[in-house]
Amino acid sequence: MRRRDAPTVPEPGLADLAPDQRLRRLELTVTRRLNGLLNGQYRGLLPGPGSEAAGSREYRPGEDEVRRMDWAVTARTAVPHVREVDADRELTTWLLVDASPSMEYGTATLDKRELAVAAVAAVGFLTAGVGNRLGGQVLAPDGVRRFPARGGRTHLLGLLRALLGAPRTDGYRETPTLADGLDGLQRMATRRGLVVVVSDYLDGLPDDPDGAPAWEAVLRRLAVRHQVLAVEVTDPRELELPDVGLVTLVDPETGRHREVWTGDPALRERYAQAAAAQRDQVRHALRRSGATHLALRTDRDWSADIVRHVHAQRRLAAAPAAARGGVA
Repeated sequence: MRRRDAPTVPEPGLADLAPDQRLRRLELTVTRRLNGLLNGQYRGLLPGPGSEAAGSREYRPGEDEVRRMDWAVTARTAVPHVREVDADRELTTWLLVDASPSMEYGTATLDKRELAVAAVAAVGFLTAGVGNRLGGQVLAPDGVRRFPARGGRTHLLGLLRALLGAPRTDGYRETPTLADGLDGLQRMATRRGLVVVVSDYLDGLPDDPDGAPAWEAVLRRLAVRHQVLAVEVTDPRELELPDVGLVTLVDPETGRHREVWTGDPALRERYAQAAAAQRDQVRHALRRSGATHLALRTDRDWSADIVRHVHAQRRLAAAPAAARGGVA
């Protein structure tokens, strides 16, 4: 008698779970997969700032503190150097999470807001530890929600629940701008630490591809004092237009509608070129601001992308010190 196997039931995706189930899934993913692959909870998402020696580099006037001068290397090379250090064991992380209407879009496993929640969970659980604190702001359609910097798992889960429960829009509604959110975060983050901005960065982009977005100047000011990680969240359908006939495109940030015929190959090509130029505009603005750029997509494994990003940042941080013969 031939054995008949039971039909395989696919595991539910993150977006299919209830809020508390999603939080448990995210915590397990971070603590088991990410934390294991990243070798320790105090290694951090980015190298520095802290107190454990990690080599030295040339002094940057106006950015580096004189008290971190490495006088031995300075005397040996006749060029001012400062000590580089590993991440502090008492770290304050400040978050700015974009929950505006454009973040409600998604055509893959997650929508962009769900992916933003996953990114925040990764940051929160990876930087959790004795003495570490997490705070920030959420830019939602009903206004700005502020979270003071506090430690502990309960505080982090409360922030994640607020993100999952942030109201969604059924039409155009004006929301706080990303530039305003960054300005408010700058006033909150008075102590040097890690600033993480999670957004699609579509807000405030000028029509001129060579122009500076409205949020670039304030992000640059934040990067002078803090380490800044810019998490860019995108969806594949924002980058290319499928051939599905007549569709109505809606700009969630302005409420404007436009009907287009997607059967036109030339139109789809122009759309793809414009979308690529827009993402290049964002990427260049983030680079000019001095932020570290982490790109996440709704159709990719976000945890694997975060692991690759962290390992790449550590290699970049270690290479200059090794080249100078410093401590890696």
